[in-house]
This record gives sequence, structure tokens and C-alpha cells, in this order.
Amino acid sequence: MNTNSPDKQGFFGEYGGQQLPPELKQVMDDISAAYDEIKDSDDFKNELNDLQRHYVGRPSPIYFCRRLTEQLGGAEIYLKREDLNHTGAHKINHCLGEALLAKKMGKTKILAETGAGQHGVALAAASALVGIKCEIHMGEIDIEKQAPNVLRMKLMGANVIPVARGTKSLKDAVDNAFEEYLSDPQNFFYAIGSVVGPHPFPQMVRDFQKIVGIEAREQFQEMTNSLPDTLVACVGGGSNAMGLFTAFLNDKEVNMVGVEPSGLGLDTPDHAATISKGSPGIIHGMRCYLLQDDAGEPLPVYSIASGLDYPGIGPQHSYLKDIGRVQYESATDKECLNAFVMLSRTEGIIPALESAHAVAHAIRIAPQMAGKKILINLSGRGDKDIDFVADKLNL
Repeated sequence: MNTNSPDKQGFFGEYGGQQLPPELKQVMDDISAAYDEIKDSDDFKNELNDLQRHYVGRPSPIYFCRRLTEQLGGAEIYLKREDLNHTGAHKINHCLGEALLAKKMGKTKILAETGAGQHGVALAAASALVGIKCEIHMGEIDIEKQAPNVLRMKLMGANVIPVARGTKSLKDAVDNAFEEYLSDPQNFFYAIGSVVGPHPFPQMVRDFQKIVGIEAREQFQEMTNSLPDTLVACVGGGSNAMGLFTAFLNDKEVNMVGVEPSGLGLDTPDHAATISKGSPGIIHGMRCYLLQDDAGEPLPVYSIASGLDYPGIGPQHSYLKDIGRVQYESATDKECLNAFVMLSRTEGIIPALESAHAVAHAIRIAPQMAGKKILINLSGRGDKDIDFVADKLNL
């Protein structure tokens, strides 16, 4: 099977599809048909390319971490600087595409969930840009942790809905937003925030994100006259990782590592290491690796990074794990915080806590990789996290 594309039913191997009631299947098929119609049209591509350049600020640069490399010894460490995008993360890449699609479909409101708030901020910005109402569902715990992003969403006109159910975090925000979507799926557009959910969203979000890897592959060769030896990206649902990995999937000499949150430890219940500790199951309209109980219900999950505390993972990641093309590792809260501070103090770059999981893994492996090159997708900036981290570390 082609690792880059799902089959006609939206499956990557045994993962993905549309695990939906019949009435919703037709709605998803309509979105899929609309996406297939516009994705290759010159008008859509030209409009999106123009916004990526003049609104987002693409291409994002690649940066060589000279001082971090010297401090660790071993591999050279590079960053793909998605943190420099307008709104501060990779999320704007697919939010623009989804907002443009919703407008062309005549939708009246865009709905979404958010954890760390970066998807919510990006979608609020994109909705303001195209002139569609925006409603963001966010767990109460995440609202408290990510107060600056909540204010950004509200400033750009989004209606932020606090979610008090369950664990009051990302999975519950998805449930809440999806219920609102079901109240009027003909007029509402659910802008899924990662490479998850029913077909066509895992493919569509991946397609909008793959510009990250396309740019990085060309930029890295221009800088170093070679490809990276290892790519590293954090993984919750998996959009930033698929954005980077996609352009390199056929480069067999390039290793790829997705880094999940092991929280307080894989030997505790307080983690969100879906692939490391999960098994195939069904959540939010897709089949994927899932942290689940004996009845197949999603387990509560935890991560210091609000954008990673999701019990499932994208179906393409699940497939890439099974065929061995991508290696999945994890990093603890402690390792994440250490990486957050180390990158800040060696390079003057404050990473998002999500991205710091990827940095943590690179810090772990670099000393044993002399003469090699590691490229990290720095998926977001850490401005949103500084108050939380300062409290955690008593700074």
C-alpha cells in the first residue's frame, strides 16, 4: 500500500475509515467531495499559497542550534521553525485550508475543539480572515492553563465554550464540540484540529500540513547538502509530525521518530502514550491505536502539554507504526521541562511544551549520534506556557 494515501474508504491499512452513523456519513462524504473538487483547482491553490506567504509568513526557516549542539556533543541539531508562523504554531497551516473550504461550501459557523489553544487561536484567526462565525470548545483545565490563548481567541471574535465534563480536557472538548456540530451539520463545519477523526479529515489535514516537510526537505539540502539522518516531532493527534514526515516517507535512509507524552511515567496511569501503551480501537469516527479499557472506552489521559493529552492518534500514524516506517518514543513531564529550559537558555528560543517533548528526545539521543544530523519540528512557541512553567519550576 502507498503510505501517503488512504484507500477510497479512507483507510490506511486497517486504520481510519468512517466509523459513523449513516446520517453523518453522508455529511462527511459531502465534505470529501467538496475537498476533492477544490484541492487541485488553481483558484484555491493560488488563494491558499498567497495567504501562506503573506499572512502566515511562509516559508518558515530552518535554524541550526549551534550552542545546544556544542553543549550536548554528538549530532547536529536543527529546528524547523513553525513557531514563527502567524498565530505561533503549525496549526494555521490547516486552519486556513479548512476555513477556505467551509466558506466555499457555504457554511455559517466553524466549530472546533482545542487543548493547548493553538488550534483555537489559528482557527479564530482564519475565521476572522474569511468572515465566518467561530466557536471553540475547550476544557476548563486547559482554559486555566492557557489563559493567553483564550484571550487571543476572544479578541479575534471566537466564542469560547468551557467544557466541565469528564476530565475537563481535550478529549472532552472534542465530545462537546461534536455534539454541537450534530445539531446542524448541514450549516456548521467541524474543523478538526489534527490528522484524526473520520475520513477525509486525516488526509485533508495532512495535505494542508505537508508544506512543512516539503519546505524542510528542500531547505535542509540547501543548508547541508544532505538530508537529515533523523526527524523528530511530538505526537498527540499527530498533525505536526505528519506535516514533517510526509515529504520524507520515501527516503528510506531518513529515520523518523514521533514522541508521545509519558507524563509521570509509562508505569503510571498518568500519561498519554497512545501508541506505546494502547491497542487498536475506535474513537471519534476512526479506527486507530487507542488507550482504552476492557469495554473499548477511552481511558483518561494526562500530559503536562495540553495539546498532547488525547487518548487516540491519527490513523496514518497507526499504520506507519505497524509497518515500522516511524519509530514512536515518549518523554516524561520532567524531560519536557528540562528541554523547555535548555532550549530557552542555549538558543534563546522558548518552545511550546508540546514541542519540548520532541526537543527532549533529541537531547536524549544526540550524544550517541556523532556526525549525524537531527531535524526537529518546533511546532509551536512557548509564550502560552511561560506562566505555567514558571509556577512549576518556581522561577
